[in-house]
This record gives sequence, C-alpha cells and structure tokens, in this order.
Amino acid sequence: MALAPGLPVPGNLLLDGLRPEDRALLDPHLEFSACRRGETLFEVGTSVTTIAFPCEQTVVSLMVVMRDGRSAETATVGREGAVGGVVSSGFLPASTQAVVQLGGPILRLDAARLQDAKRRSPALRNLFTRYGDCLLAQVLQSVACNALHPIEARCLRWLLTLQDRIGGESLPVTHELLAAMLGVQRTYLTRILSALQRQGLIEIGRGRIIIRSRLDAEAAACECHGVVRRHYEAVLGAIYGLDGQLLAVEAPPQRPGPEALWAFANSEPA
Repeated sequence: MALAPGLPVPGNLLLDGLRPEDRALLDPHLEFSACRRGETLFEVGTSVTTIAFPCEQTVVSLMVVMRDGRSAETATVGREGAVGGVVSSGFLPASTQAVVQLGGPILRLDAARLQDAKRRSPALRNLFTRYGDCLLAQVLQSVACNALHPIEARCLRWLLTLQDRIGGESLPVTHELLAAMLGVQRTYLTRILSALQRQGLIEIGRGRIIIRSRLDAEAAACECHGVVRRHYEAVLGAIYGLDGQLLAVEAPPQRPGPEALWAFANSEPA
C-alpha cells in the first residue's frame, strides 16, 4: 500500500534520520505493509529488488540455513535500519535469508529508487554507507561471538540486542525462536534459560522472557553487545535511552563522509 502524500514516514529511525529534503526523495516511493512473524522477505540466492525498513517494534533476522535444516542468526535488524540492497546497488543474489522475527509494520522501497536518491544526495548516501558499515560490524562481531563465547553469554547478548530495538523488560520470545536464533536445540536452550533464571538475570514466562535487571544482564553478557552498540553510536550517531532502547539515529555531521575521503585521497598534490 502506497503512503498517502504528505504523511510522514512512520517509525523507522534510519529514515527519520534523513534531512527533510532527502526524505522527500524517498517518501513518494515507499510502500507500507504489515508482516507476520515467520514471514520470509527474501531467500538465499534470490535477486534482492526491494529494501525493507522495519518500523516500530518490527524485527527482522538475517539467517544462515544449513543443508541439514539447522540455522543461526547473523544480524538483528529493527527500526534502526533496513534489510535488502542497502549497501549494494540491489538486484544481486541474497547471501542470507531474511525472516520476520517480530511482526508489524514495514516500509518497502524499490532498490533502484534508493540508488537514484544516493546519486542525487551525498548526505543520504553517506548515512546509508554508515549504516552498511554498522550492519557489517554486527555480522562480524556475531561470527566472533559464536566461535569464542559460551552459550549463556551469547543468549544474554541476543536478548539485550532485541531489547535495544523494541524496549521494555518483557520480550515476546519463545524458546523455539530463541533456539533457532542461537543455532542450538530447544532442550539445551531450556537448560540455559533455567540457569539464567536461577541467577536472577531473567524470568521465563509463557511466550515471553523478562530481563530482571539490564545492568546485571549487561555485566553477565559477553563484550559483543557493548562493542556493537558503541560502533553504532560512533559511526551512525545512534542515541539510546536509559533502558537501552534505540531512540534516534543522527549521523555525526562533523566527520568527513566517504565522498570527502575519496576526494582527498585522489586530490592532486600541491
């Protein structure tokens, strides 16, 4: 469903971080839709022609699925970002599967429209380049975390990452969903969650996991959550609330963007 003319973009911080003149390049081409939990936005190997911007509390996972059916998440994307041809020019085969983890509103944009807007606005291109760097940082940190850190710390990292994107202490997460994200068996995950509950870090409810104390959870989690968060703050200008929730994206204007660095590197010597 196309947005009505003049209506603001609802609930995506990356889009909200654009200047009004840059948003005007995208708003007429955004299409609004509602996605259900478990819905697949794109599959591995398919041409990515559309960029999806999760809004409000919608969360999308980038998943790697093995031939035996096992899967693991490589990145969590909420209203702070987008999935699809954000970094590339689009229309390239997808290397991961994008699955809606928490259903809700989403904005879709044809990849060609974004590329046209990038050519017309260096500021818009700079913001999306910064976001692409942050998304890559999250993926790379996830690779290191999965290889080096115990499952208890990884579990807390994932819960904190989700809380950053939707806010609140109560997270609508089932054991099945969390097991799939972490790439472990549900029975094994249940034992891990029970141990974390005995430590007073979380409370397990029906279809929900409650973080009892964010400070304690951050202390018990591995360093990876903090590393990624600080990178989002430094590169994307992410602003977090006291409860950890992402509130806004404001790319630091005082730092040179990729275009300025490229021009400097290719300038003629005096």
